[in-house]
Amino acid sequence: MPFLSLTSGSPPYSPTAHMFIGNPFHVQTVDSPFATHAQVERRIAKLRTLTHRSRQTGSGPWRQLKPRFNFLFCAANLKSAQNTEFQVMTDAAVKETFSFQAEVGQLLEIVAGSLYSNREVFLRELVSNASDACDKLRYATLTNPALAQSGEFSITLNIDAKSKTLAISDNGIGMNHTDLLDTLGTIAKSGTGAFIEALKTDEKDTVGLIGQFGVGFYSAFMVAGRVDVLTRKAGEDHSWLWSSNGKGEFSVEPSERATNGTTVTLHLKKDAKEFAEDARVRHIVKTYSEHVSFPVMLGDEILNSASAIWTRPSKDITREQYTEFYRHTSHALDEPWHVMHNTVEGKVNHTSLLFVPSTAPFDLFDAEQKIHVKLYVNRVFISETTKDLIPTYLRFLRGIVDSQDLSLNVSREMLQSDPTLAKIKTSITRKVLGELKKKATKAPEEFAKFWSNFGAVFKEGLIEDVSLRDRILEVCRFASTQSGELASLADYVARMKEGQDAIFYVAGDDAAKIAQSPHLEGFKAKGVEVLLLSDHVDEFWLQHVTEFEGKPLKSITRGTADLDKIAHEDDGSDKQDTSEEADLSALIAAIKAELGEAIKDVRPSKRLTDSAVCLIADEGDMDVNLERLLKRHGQLRGGIPRVLEINPNHMVISKLAEGAKGADTSSEDLLKDAAHLLLDQARILEGDVPAEPSEFARRLGTVMASAFSK
Repeated sequence: MPFLSLTSGSPPYSPTAHMFIGNPFHVQTVDSPFATHAQVERRIAKLRTLTHRSRQTGSGPWRQLKPRFNFLFCAANLKSAQNTEFQVMTDAAVKETFSFQAEVGQLLEIVAGSLYSNREVFLRELVSNASDACDKLRYATLTNPALAQSGEFSITLNIDAKSKTLAISDNGIGMNHTDLLDTLGTIAKSGTGAFIEALKTDEKDTVGLIGQFGVGFYSAFMVAGRVDVLTRKAGEDHSWLWSSNGKGEFSVEPSERATNGTTVTLHLKKDAKEFAEDARVRHIVKTYSEHVSFPVMLGDEILNSASAIWTRPSKDITREQYTEFYRHTSHALDEPWHVMHNTVEGKVNHTSLLFVPSTAPFDLFDAEQKIHVKLYVNRVFISETTKDLIPTYLRFLRGIVDSQDLSLNVSREMLQSDPTLAKIKTSITRKVLGELKKKATKAPEEFAKFWSNFGAVFKEGLIEDVSLRDRILEVCRFASTQSGELASLADYVARMKEGQDAIFYVAGDDAAKIAQSPHLEGFKAKGVEVLLLSDHVDEFWLQHVTEFEGKPLKSITRGTADLDKIAHEDDGSDKQDTSEEADLSALIAAIKAELGEAIKDVRPSKRLTDSAVCLIADEGDMDVNLERLLKRHGQLRGGIPRVLEINPNHMVISKLAEGAKGADTSSEDLLKDAAHLLLDQARILEGDVPAEPSEFARRLGTVMASAFSK
């Protein structure tokens, strides 16, 4: 390969600061691919600027360099100076030291002090990582046969009781210098902040969180005082040694490894000597890694079955075996809430082994909406996160899908438009919806746990999946005013009152708060059930699902409350008192005049029984809760004036109505203050704050003083 070799002279050097003060390069070109010497000089000038900055700060790989050094620039596809790219390699003697990402530092502080009995899970995590590395190389060889292994893939454990070390080796894909920095110095995934917060608030379950948050490598520091990672990437000639004691820094330096793969060597702590015993390690592997699809070796002994569990008949697999495979493939410690093992033969052949977790994964609401179901083709690993394998509203699923009809040579990009994959996705989705419906019907108490964890995500399907919307709606469950149990829409319709022609609901941020909403008072008085919707997604799927079995879904915070046709629950008579409504005309006129454009209208209420006032959206306007959500996310400025409903049977309203009929100057001022206080009271009941807190306090003081002076 053509290259340009740059060798330094003997610049001034500070042995104390370990940084260069000057940089006199001597340039020698050998088989140079560049068109002109000027182009070469420009590249050198740019490099000199970058290295000078790095040395000034003492950061990066430059801080460890010796007085004399070499750079090798490899050029590829050199058609012009503009598209030239350089790969920089430091001298073979260079050892670089880096600081861990801040979040990793916090993680290691917690992990290193963990003394829990189940810290043995570290070995499961490292074996699982080794298995993933073998899977990745096996896939890479499909498109690059030059990477093919000469022997079988395997994972080897080596114990040295004398030196108190445990090594886990694989002959998988391996890592290069860049991979080490990206993988073993950071938590390279979203949700890092949430992970650290979870560790702080749930320190008793540190081990479980490690698996749940996908940072299993760092669990090695629970048992090791130092961890060394010797690795060589498949297809590359250079080997690297990563090393750290988990106390803030790690080093990377060139090393020697004869073949591709990775060896993780744990220098065990004094209280972790048990992990240097053959019997203990054998037991851990058989417990946690029985179903790793590559042989796990200890000496000449294979410790696991090394078979794909999903290829076996479900009747031959125990619940415990399913659980361990779930933990292996999802890096979790909880029990699966539900297991779905299914084989489909016909136009599209595939096998799926899917698990619903019993606890919500930390990244469930990440913007990326990653799918964590692995795709295999004839037991060959293809992808860990295939976007179009599972719909995003089922992203809580874990497990595998193995297809016999996809091509082994298919790329991850081509998968997105593969019609066979689309058919597999539809088949799996229908199967999962059917299983969830059975659970919801036959085991409602168990299903309530699932719904608490994943209901908000599942309801996204009502927006995304039009073709299966009716099936999704059959599975959905909702809290209601009827009882403490979740209800389906079918349950609600079956319980509707005589004369009721709509499915009523109220939406908000907190189920407990909306259950106390004043808007519910008239409905409770007549025994009319109201659905309590407290997930943010509710307002959005309601734009797509407007009726069920011919019954419209109607918000009780928008439009009139159509309760006249529904009799009271106790004696069947309509007890709504309208005798006082005529007397409210003067009060309504006074409130409208004072509040002006702050409100859209003032009306007597048929939904209030105990509260004096409430705010509603007029028919055709945006619902109150949807407006609140859009404002919170910066998608709506200002607001839509609301209708102020007043309760004609409330003592405060009655007194104000009497005063409004023949108000003198002093009582007129008091009435103006009362109008603003009623509006602020309605806002407070909705969880908002008064528009003008200082004026609210003044008016309240004035009204109280007037009341006590009489």
